[in-house]
Amino acid sequence: MMKLSKKTDYGLIAMQHMASVTPSRPINTKEIAHQYNIPVELLAKVLQRLAKHGLVISQNGPKGGYLSRKAVTIADVISAIEGPIGITECMHEPDEQCQQQETCNIRTPLQFIQTSIVQLLESMTIEDMAVQNTLISIDAIKSHFVTEGATR
Repeated sequence: MMKLSKKTDYGLIAMQHMASVTPSRPINTKEIAHQYNIPVELLAKVLQRLAKHGLVISQNGPKGGYLSRKAVTIADVISAIEGPIGITECMHEPDEQCQQQETCNIRTPLQFIQTSIVQLLESMTIEDMAVQNTLISIDAIKSHFVTEGATR
């Protein structure tokens, strides 16, 4: 089953919270943890990882905390916490040699799915979630597959 880890859930929750509060106000880890019932230590590690990847800015001091950068996508957060986005080993670890590479009959359909998922995650920003609670329409992607599939 494909699913995101709790760390990624917490990272997305924290990023969405930062995007929805007063701009340029540093958000304390404890503030987010208490509001969303997240273990403080785990959230601190998640936010440190997001800072390491440049998705948030860490400010030290008594009024310190974290600031979200603008235009961070869902894909950015997932990649920072989980690593490369991939639905199968051959797409997750492209350098790995698959034993079925020469005879694989599902590679092309899975590549379409992989590309669609990544495009969807790259098209939605944290700000989109905070401002609109946007539901993403996949009609454009579906029509792309129908068009692409017809030409193959």
